[in-house]
Order: sequence, then C-alpha cells, then structure tokens
Amino acid sequence: MIAGLDANLLCYVLDKRYPEHEKVKAIVLDLSAESKVALNPTIIHETYHTLVFSQKWTPEEAAEAIKVVLKNPFIEFFNQTRKISIIALNISVRHNLGGRDSLIVANFLSNQTPIMLTHDKALLKIQKMTWKSENLIFKDPLTEG
Repeated sequence: MIAGLDANLLCYVLDKRYPEHEKVKAIVLDLSAESKVALNPTIIHETYHTLVFSQKWTPEEAAEAIKVVLKNPFIEFFNQTRKISIIALNISVRHNLGGRDSLIVANFLSNQTPIMLTHDKALLKIQKMTWKSENLIFKDPLTEG
C-alpha cells in the first residue's frame, strides 16, 4: 500500500526537536516494498521552507536531509502537471482550501493514492475527498493507534 505524506509529518520526522518526532519517525524508518509513502514537489518545498525559516536549519542541512529522503527506494515521487494544477484550483474553490494544500491533494488524487497522512486540521476535518472516481482519505498518525 502507498500513502501520501504531508509536509508537516515529514518535518516532524526530520527534526528531532518537534515533540511529535518520536511518534512519527517510524513512518519513514519502517518503509518497505509493502508499505510506501509518496511525496510531490509542493511537499518537498514546504518541508524545506519550514525547516529553514521556522526551525532555523541552515539551507544546506535542510537540502541534504531532504535529498536523503528522496533517495529512499520506498518513497515514490509524483511530479506536478498542468492537469494537477487545474484540479487543484477546482479543489481550492470547492473545499475552500489554500493553494498548497490543494496542489498536494490534487497530486495524490491524480496518482490514485488512497490515503494521505497529515496533521493538518483543515484536511482532517474534510476526512475524505473525491475527484471523479478517485478517493483520498485523510488520516492523522498522531491520533490513530
């Protein structure tokens, strides 16, 4: 199975100073051929921005840590396309979401990702999103056993 991984959780995994780190680090440490996560450009850039500008990592530290993650063979990477951007705009309007969240969600829906792991309250409130015949369920690994 594959689950999309939101930037907030990737930040928690990478930065041990987050109180959530211990609870979520296994998301990346326990990946296997049977249990993969997916990322996309928006998640990578949100993670970089948060680590550098909020967590005060050096740009080099953040870039290196993210590159290590991207080299993991059990992490899928989905590119952005014009079609995904158009779907994201429609999702933004329909669900009153910001542009970055909509891009992340549209990317996972377009790539038939059934679950998105997130700690984002706005997405968790929605619980499930459908686009055409694709469904995406939002789950918070911090509150689920």
